[in-house]
Amino acid sequence: MASIVPVDPIHLVYRTPLASRYASASMKQNFSDFKKFSTWRKLWVHLAKAEKALGLDITDEQIQDMEKNIENIDFELAAKEEKKFRHDVMAHVHTFGAACPNAAPIIHLGATSCYVGDNTDLIVLRDGLEILKPKLASCLEELCKFAVEHKSLPCLSYTHLQSAQVSTVGKRACLWAQELLMDLQALERVSTDLRFRGVKGTTGTQASFLALFEGNTRKVEELDSMVTDMAGFKRHFIICGQTYPRKVDTDIVSVLASFGASVHKVCTDIRLLASFQEMEEPFEADQIGSSAMPYKRNPMRCERVCSLARLLMALVQNPLATASVQWMERTLDDSANRRVVLAEAFLAADAILQTLQNVFEGLVVYPRVIARRLSEHLPFMASENIIMAMVRAGGNRQECHEKIRSLSLQSAALMKQEGLPCDLLDRVRNDPYFQPILDKLDACVDAKTFSGLSERQVERFVTEEARPMLIKYEDHLTKAAKLDI
Repeated sequence: MASIVPVDPIHLVYRTPLASRYASASMKQNFSDFKKFSTWRKLWVHLAKAEKALGLDITDEQIQDMEKNIENIDFELAAKEEKKFRHDVMAHVHTFGAACPNAAPIIHLGATSCYVGDNTDLIVLRDGLEILKPKLASCLEELCKFAVEHKSLPCLSYTHLQSAQVSTVGKRACLWAQELLMDLQALERVSTDLRFRGVKGTTGTQASFLALFEGNTRKVEELDSMVTDMAGFKRHFIICGQTYPRKVDTDIVSVLASFGASVHKVCTDIRLLASFQEMEEPFEADQIGSSAMPYKRNPMRCERVCSLARLLMALVQNPLATASVQWMERTLDDSANRRVVLAEAFLAADAILQTLQNVFEGLVVYPRVIARRLSEHLPFMASENIIMAMVRAGGNRQECHEKIRSLSLQSAALMKQEGLPCDLLDRVRNDPYFQPILDKLDACVDAKTFSGLSERQVERFVTEEARPMLIKYEDHLTKAAKLDI
């Protein structure tokens, strides 16, 4: 009889799958309680240092005690204090004060809850963007390599998911890369635009600090600038209510949602190409595609990306709604919503990027299948070339067009009704009308002559647009993204 294995308590409670299953350790740490509450303490230290420098009665010993206890967080005590006060910030003020009682009288001096709450959120958002940007750059780097490698491999292109003209595998990859490059540019923009809330007091008027400094406007404004600088921001809001503008959340999550739309399109394309057997995502030796169908090679990674991307795209509705109902200087109905949405948006984007890089690093192309599928449609696409060749040989354009049209319809009917391969070229060869150009027929259906400037476009896009953006990340690119599941 098998022994009974004890259940780890962690498996007895719900955990968001984004944290337990998909996202990276760095992003989970960024949104952790430890990061949040240790940042609160750092902000209290920044405030105390700036207030002391501007003349308030705060000692070096008090600041040193605070600094020594930034990471010494008694979470159990904080939970008890919050249960008593029904206020998370005051619970941690008391908990911090218990760790450094000498500094307790000056912790949070003049500040409101949003001083630590909102400013910490902005720090976490900033740091989250810094985690995402090099990961997206790494995905782009891999995709650009793939595009260059396959820049001249002809393939069918599609409109309406119907065969259209000839493109190249590399050109299609650049369609994907271009949208992801736009997403990277958008991430950089919101990073650059991000501002600190700063030291603004209860409803953003800075009245409490004006009282602390006995009406000295210069010192109040210096305090704001000093703390902003200590927190690593170049700018702070001049105008805000009790909170920083919730449009900031909308802007950031909108960029992440737009990225979600991009990767959904990319991975949907790869899934479709996998069904055509032209291209596949990586498939490991021991991977099982189906519990019932052993031969299956399901595009699990791309399906995961699409699944998470839909979540990411939907999340943007929350910050939009939240920003729209911030009555006057603020309402508290933003709090619970933001605790969930901001973290989940970043964790989802992070999980997507991990999976996407794994896909891009291991993309498999099947040139012979691509060539076979192309050959089935190429004769129809070559019709115009055949017409032009006949005209150059002295033929009549309209007469030749009617000949080709008639033969094309016959061939297409045979393909659809009897499942036979395209025989249009054989029909052209066997028709005496086309005798003058039989020696030029092979050149008329050379796939490489149909892809236009595809190869050059790949080279130009990678050289002129992608590389200049990616060069700043070259020391931070990651390799060999591995998935645990």
